[in-house]
Amino acid sequence: MKNTDAALGNRQDASKIPSSQPLSPSLDDNVALFRRIFSNDGTLRVRVIENNYGTLLRCGLIYVDGMTDQDLIQNGITKPVMTYPFKEEDHGNPAKLMEKIRMEIINISDIMVSTELDELVGAVVGGKTVFLLDGYAGALNINAQGWQTRAIEEPTTEKAVRGPREGFTESLIVNLTLIRRRVQNSDLKFVFSDIGTRSKTQTCICYLESLASPDILAELQGRLAQVEIDHILDTGYLAELIRDEPYSPFEMMGSTERPDTAVSKIMEGRIALMIEGSPFALTLPYVFVENFQASEDYYVNYYFASFNRFLRVIGAFMSISIPAVYVALVTYSQEMVPTKLLLSIAAARLSVPFPTIIEALIMLTIFEILREAGARIPTTIGQAVSIVGALVLGQAAVDARIVSAPMVIVVGLTGITTLLNPRLTGPMIIVRLILLFAAFFLGIYGYFFGLLGLVIHLMSLRSFGVSYMLGVGSIRPQDIKDAAIRAPWWDMYLRPARIGTRNMKRKASRKKAGSR
Repeated sequence: MKNTDAALGNRQDASKIPSSQPLSPSLDDNVALFRRIFSNDGTLRVRVIENNYGTLLRCGLIYVDGMTDQDLIQNGITKPVMTYPFKEEDHGNPAKLMEKIRMEIINISDIMVSTELDELVGAVVGGKTVFLLDGYAGALNINAQGWQTRAIEEPTTEKAVRGPREGFTESLIVNLTLIRRRVQNSDLKFVFSDIGTRSKTQTCICYLESLASPDILAELQGRLAQVEIDHILDTGYLAELIRDEPYSPFEMMGSTERPDTAVSKIMEGRIALMIEGSPFALTLPYVFVENFQASEDYYVNYYFASFNRFLRVIGAFMSISIPAVYVALVTYSQEMVPTKLLLSIAAARLSVPFPTIIEALIMLTIFEILREAGARIPTTIGQAVSIVGALVLGQAAVDARIVSAPMVIVVGLTGITTLLNPRLTGPMIIVRLILLFAAFFLGIYGYFFGLLGLVIHLMSLRSFGVSYMLGVGSIRPQDIKDAAIRAPWWDMYLRPARIGTRNMKRKASRKKAGSR
C-alpha cells in the first residue's frame, strides 16, 4: 500500500512540473528534474560522465532505452567527451564550453542547443539524446535515434507480376528515402508536423512544389491543424478524420504501400501524406477511376493493360448487379427470362423453403464470413478454408434444400468479381445490399432506381475540391485516356485537369516514340 501511495505521489509531483520551467545550471538538479518527469518509467536511462583528464567537467546523458543507437552514443558522444584534453581556461565560460563540445567534440551532425524543458522532454520520448553540462542552464538535443525496423519487402496487398518489388515500411525516414530515390528533384518537398495530443506522431506531407495545387495543399494543412485526437497509429485514422463526405461508403483518399505508386501520384500533381509507424501512404485528391488502376498497368503493353482495366470495371458492375438482377427477374419479371432457363430455375427452387431474397442474404453472408476468415488466419490455412469452405458449404446447402443451385452460382460469380477490385470491396458490399433490397421491393425498376441514385451520389462527391468522377463524365480527351482504358504513354502528354493545374504538360513533345 505504501509503494502504491508513493508511486501515486510521484505521478502527481511530475504532473505539477510546468513544461516552461527553466533548466538549472546544476547538473544534479536537472537530472533530478528529468527523473521526476519520467517517474515510474523503466526505460529512461541517465548516465553521468566525467572527463578522463579531471573531475572539473561533469556531463549527463538522458535517453530512452530501445529508441537510441547505443554504438552511436558510445562512439559519437561518450568516448569523445571523456577522452578530449580540455584545458583549464575552457571551464570559465559554460556557454562557450558547450558550443565547443557541440562544434568540435561530439561526432554527430544533427545537434541543436535548447533551453526549453518541453522541447527536451519531447526529444527524449522521440528517441533523441539530451546532453547536459554541469554549470550550463541548457542542453544539447542530439539525434542518436536507432531502433529495429522491418526490412523493405514487396507489399502483400499490392502484388504485381512486373514492376518494382519495394514496399513502404513502418519507418517514416525509410519511406521518404524510397520516394527521394525516385524523384531526385529539388522541387520535392517534405513538410513535417506532429499529430496526436499524447502520441505526438510525426506526419509528413510530400509534394512537388511546381505541380501541386497551393489551394489543395493549404486545405490539407488546415484540416490537419484541426485534428484533435490522443493518438494516431495508422494513416487510416487521418483518412477518416480529414476526408470529404464522411458518410459516403466510398474512399475519398487513396492508400498505397508501393513507393512507385505514390511517386506516380505525386508526379501528377497530387499530394502524399505519410506518418511514422504506418507502411501506407495516403494520396489526394482521389478520384473514382483510381479504384480500377493498378501499378502494373503502366509497366505492360497498353492493349493488355486496357483489357485488364476494362475487366475490373465490368467486374465491379457485375458484383453489385448480379444478385439484384437475379432476385428482380425471378420474383417479378419471369417473362424476361428464357422459358427453358426459367423452368430450370423453378425446378431447382421447388424444394427450397425460403424466398429468393432470403436465399441471397444467406449465401452472401456465408461468402463474406469465408472471405473474412481467409483474410484473418494464416495464409496457407486461409486459402484452404476459403476454397474448401465454399465448396463444402455450397454443396451441402444445395443437398439440404436450404438454397438452390442457381443461387450458389449467382453468389459465386458475385464473390469472384468482387475480388477483382480490392479497393472497392467495402463500398460494393453496401451498394450490393441496397440494390438487392430495392430489386426485392420494386423489381427491375427498383434496381434501375438504385443505379440512378448511385450515379447521382458519385457525381456529387468531391475530394479536396476535385470532382470524384473526374475522367468519367469529363469531355476533355486527356482525362479519359487514363480512365477505363490506358492510352499509350506517348499520347498521355497532359496531366489530369484540376490536379496538375500548375503545369499541365507531362512531356515536352507530342511526337510518338520512333517518329521523326
